[in-house]
Amino acid sequence: MKKTYLLTPGPTPVPETVSSIFARPLIHHRTPEFQKLFEEVKANLKYVFQTEQDVMILAGTGTAAMDASVSNLFRKGDTVITINAGKFGERWTQIAAAYGLNPIEMKLERGDTLDPKDLEKTVQAHPKATAILFQASETSTGSVMPTQQICKIAQSAGMLSVCDAITACGVFNLPMDAWAIDVMITGAQKALMIPPGLSFVALSEKAWKLAESCDLPHFYLDLAKERKALAKNQTAWTPATSLIQGLQESLRMIREEGLEKIFRRHEILALATRNAVEALGLEILAKKAPSAAVTSVKVPSTIRDGKLIPRTMREKYGVTIAGGQDELEGKIFRLSHFGYCEKFDVTTGIACLELVLNELGHPVEFGKGVGAALKTFAEFSF
Repeated sequence: MKKTYLLTPGPTPVPETVSSIFARPLIHHRTPEFQKLFEEVKANLKYVFQTEQDVMILAGTGTAAMDASVSNLFRKGDTVITINAGKFGERWTQIAAAYGLNPIEMKLERGDTLDPKDLEKTVQAHPKATAILFQASETSTGSVMPTQQICKIAQSAGMLSVCDAITACGVFNLPMDAWAIDVMITGAQKALMIPPGLSFVALSEKAWKLAESCDLPHFYLDLAKERKALAKNQTAWTPATSLIQGLQESLRMIREEGLEKIFRRHEILALATRNAVEALGLEILAKKAPSAAVTSVKVPSTIRDGKLIPRTMREKYGVTIAGGQDELEGKIFRLSHFGYCEKFDVTTGIACLELVLNELGHPVEFGKGVGAALKTFAEFSF
């Protein structure tokens, strides 16, 4: 028998109480029963986003919300600044180009974070740019961007701030209204702890005003239609009803724990993970601004093929982590520690990593990584 563990930055584990809901009979989406459920979900999404704005629920993964954030806001030929700190920052550039915008890409070294001074220079060089598109947490590298400072720069320049918070919202503090984030998105299979298939997007009044002059094509991902339907506790099109039923339960769990405690838990889980991998003599990719969601670790020179680390952990021991993507493939591996995650998820992942590193030829003093994690948990409580 082999028990399995999911330690990837998406999908993340689904709580048992949420999983059990998917076995319930379906609810028709145009009934008072569903509308009552939907009303509760609406309110709790505002709590997670820390906003008074409407949070639209889209049947589609996080990229759908990214797509909608472009196709509903801009005009063909608009100049936008995109911050490419990894695979998903690169996606902003690709989406903008696909809709006929003029993306000015700021490409960062993988694992690095944005220097606000560099952004200010780019904004000054392109005063007609309409928006800044960026990630709060770059999932592919485990690096955090300075969201509050980016939003201040955008606001001062009269530009929109469009924030992909897919592995940030519900992980660390990201108050949409307080920081004047104009567009914020996330996905279901991250800190919201349900299976993939839903994404969420909220717009400031400033963003809604800009949307009125949009001339880009969109039909299914029409945010104005979604906002109108949301007022009636419905969606514009057929919703993923089972996922929304599960979302109701996961949001109740988030409410019960409270955002402050959730942020604290993630901070300590991330710290324990970083301490553990460093105790094993490994190097973290995102040293300057590591994310509380995922830790990216450089493959040591003692291992000839970095792809063997996640493969062996998964195939031999049932522990699934993520490898590197694109130019980082085989060069890093990624350990997730957010969502439905606790202390012993971290220690299980580190224990498995110790076994695999040893098998692949990297010198390991067994228990050193696990011990570092446990010491962290003993020192910091949550």
